[in-house]
Amino acid sequence: MRLLADDLGSLSYDVEGEGPPVVLVHAGVADRRMWDDLVPALAERYTVIRHDLRGFGESAPPSSPYTDHDDLRRLLDHLGHERVRIVGASWGGRVALDFTLTHPDRVHSLALLAPPWPGYSWGADMIAYDEAETEALAAGDLDTAVRVNLDMWLRGPARGWADVAEGLVERLRGPMRASLVHMDAKDEHGQGPATGDLSTVRVPTLVGIGKLDVADFQDIARLYAAGIPGAELVEFPTAAHLIAVDAPAELADVLGPFLAR
Repeated sequence: MRLLADDLGSLSYDVEGEGPPVVLVHAGVADRRMWDDLVPALAERYTVIRHDLRGFGESAPPSSPYTDHDDLRRLLDHLGHERVRIVGASWGGRVALDFTLTHPDRVHSLALLAPPWPGYSWGADMIAYDEAETEALAAGDLDTAVRVNLDMWLRGPARGWADVAEGLVERLRGPMRASLVHMDAKDEHGQGPATGDLSTVRVPTLVGIGKLDVADFQDIARLYAAGIPGAELVEFPTAAHLIAVDAPAELADVLGPFLAR
């Protein structure tokens, strides 16, 4: 683990492999370790960069206004990378898109894995999840809040726990807990998503969605695929929301030819 100290605190990150730079941006219920099973395949051909967003993993929680896409710029400037391939999962997908909209000349290609859509009108599953998490946090019951998140984002609505690979619950429990602990600081200081028109994205774009994910996110993936010129939509049959965790080999097979463009 390396550390980038700045005027806002610090960002933890890892760099592995050699070749053109590829940035992996984690989901909002995980940290940079969610990519552990994917990195070895990518590091054979690329310099793989992954960091903990501010307030996740080993990065310090924010204490003043910030944006995640500007933090990504800070990190890439620090590492001396002018143009990169970016893969983002869930909230990390939105960070990757915001970076692309803000710095279009610095992006070679863009992969979005189950990203959220600002202002989306959520369905019953998401509303029930939000209410359950809010109730648990209001009661100070962090353990229940973690279980609610594991049930929603790891298991998903379309399978039982027996169908989730052994060991994934314990891998994600700690990162999810840390994300919840720092939620208030992130909500207070985090700035909104970047503004910009999806039709202005001019780089090769892949949109991935797990077929076992929440129906809302499957709909959102299609919105992104339709709104970004030339975007390719790829479905992962065995994955819920966290594709890189559920189906790393399948994801590597898809990313291989895409990143090589």
